[in-house]
Amino acid sequence: MKAFQVANINDYALIEVQSPQAEPGEVLIKTSFAGICGSDLHIIHGQNPFVQFPRITGHEFSGVIVAVGEGVENLKPGDRVCVDPVISCGECYPCRIGRVNVCANLQVLGVHRNGGFGEFTSSPASNVVVLPDTVTLEQAALVEPYSIATNVLTRMGPLPGDSLLVYGAGVIGLTIVQVAKAMGIERIIVTDIVEERLENALALGATDIINSRHDNVEERIQELTKGEGVPLIADAACIPSLLPEILRIACPAGRIGLLGFNSVPSDLAQIEVIKKELTIVGSRLNNRRFPQVLEMIASGRLDPLAMISHRISLNEISEGIQLMENHPELTRKVLVEMSE
Repeated sequence: MKAFQVANINDYALIEVQSPQAEPGEVLIKTSFAGICGSDLHIIHGQNPFVQFPRITGHEFSGVIVAVGEGVENLKPGDRVCVDPVISCGECYPCRIGRVNVCANLQVLGVHRNGGFGEFTSSPASNVVVLPDTVTLEQAALVEPYSIATNVLTRMGPLPGDSLLVYGAGVIGLTIVQVAKAMGIERIIVTDIVEERLENALALGATDIINSRHDNVEERIQELTKGEGVPLIADAACIPSLLPEILRIACPAGRIGLLGFNSVPSDLAQIEVIKKELTIVGSRLNNRRFPQVLEMIASGRLDPLAMISHRISLNEISEGIQLMENHPELTRKVLVEMSE
């Protein structure tokens, strides 16, 4: 089969490899669509400490089951599916308390084992989710980034009447905007330094935008909230130096969701956290949020196709990666159609 493989840092190509098999407890999927993620670029550049080379990357994908392995009972050939890439052991402390996305023995498809950028993909059956009849394979390929947005918002615990501030209008920031709107959050403020991204945020559901290249974010938030501050803040910019500002902007009893994998220390003014009794939560990957996202898509409250800026074939995947590298302001989600 054809597959996109990263052999080592900055060494990638479309190659011919042997198709995987449906091992016991697994299914074999003919891949239909796959999304290119910024974290796929991190793997290429050696910025993911967990990846093991060589690796067929890709963790956002959908397809049709063509074979099931021994012991698989609830799935069958012909089922249209998407795949949660988070593989957990089921035995460690996080798994025992229902936090499988921070499993002590975590594996991720496309990182620790081969992912969806091939014509066929194998997956543990427990990670496969059958699609509702009203959800297309194209839509289903994008469930994974929306599951990340759903996870961080759920961790923050939105309450009726809460407003939300999103730092960063890249793909994750934009998915947070869409999911927040689908969840019923009425006021969604987005800040970024790229005007094109802010226009995308408005188109996808943001009510207010702040270009921090030109405007002071703290002052604008004071104006927009009449001095109260924001109860929900999602940091999708992932810039450690922004944390002090985020703490100042948060209103008393506010909740802050952090998404960045950055080892650079942040300054944390403890007085801001204590006097306001702020809640700061980390959010990694997703904790079995795929059914929740699929329900939002099936109900029409969430439109993942609005995120797609480019569609390409598997043969064009290297060009798609270069497009994302060289023109990030023009790309949202680049979707790969796996079969000609």
